[in-house]
Amino acid sequence: MTKTLIAALYKFATLEDFEAMRDPLKAFCEARDVRGSLLLAREGINGTICGPEEGLREVLAHLEADPRLAGLEHKEAWADRPVFKRMKVRLKQEIVRLAVDGIDPNEIVGTYVKPEDWNALISDPNVVVIDTRNDYEFAFGTFERALNPETQAFREFPEWVRKAEALQKKPKVAMFCTGGIRCEKATGLMLKEGFEEVYHLEGGILNYLEKVPEDESLWKGECFVFDDRVSVDHQLQPRWGEWVPEEARHVLNTDTDYD
Repeated sequence: MTKTLIAALYKFATLEDFEAMRDPLKAFCEARDVRGSLLLAREGINGTICGPEEGLREVLAHLEADPRLAGLEHKEAWADRPVFKRMKVRLKQEIVRLAVDGIDPNEIVGTYVKPEDWNALISDPNVVVIDTRNDYEFAFGTFERALNPETQAFREFPEWVRKAEALQKKPKVAMFCTGGIRCEKATGLMLKEGFEEVYHLEGGILNYLEKVPEDESLWKGECFVFDDRVSVDHQLQPRWGEWVPEEARHVLNTDTDYD
């Protein structure tokens, strides 16, 4: 059986020609039987793709050949079948929509925390741990002590920050998300809101599950992913919707877009 390689990727970079990149990139992927969903915006690229290993690695190399996308952040996993049915490349205002002007991770960003150092940070009782994902993702699993902003979309996060009682005294905060992109962008918001100590999990939950042994893990449950796997366990093995919390069932048949 041919295995499918999956890559969740993103990069904040100034892409003035992002609209012109769309069709050539889609054609390049399709010619290599690579499927998935990529978002392009002036601020960069974000998405998840899957395909035969050779073809998928050619796509990653093609992207990184663009000097603006050198060092493209990506996380890999395997499945026994494709996790997308077709290839989509969409043009967006933001690769992850916060809907707040002036938030650019290339200019202002919090402190990155390696997965190996994350447990010590979030075990500190003086640190407020924030899950920057949506409430249906939170329902699948989260870190111990994490606050749930109860958002349906990332663009609702700024309003929650301004109203949350736990944040009124501007405490030290540690934030996380699936692959690192939302919490990375959210750190800029927090810094602009006057928070002085803002930390975020480098590479997100997927990086943590890969790097931290399960017997040392503070992660509880599964991690929702934006493809046909639905969620992955601590070994990053696909669950294919074997268990879906009631609060998350509404997203299974929708075209969810990383927000």
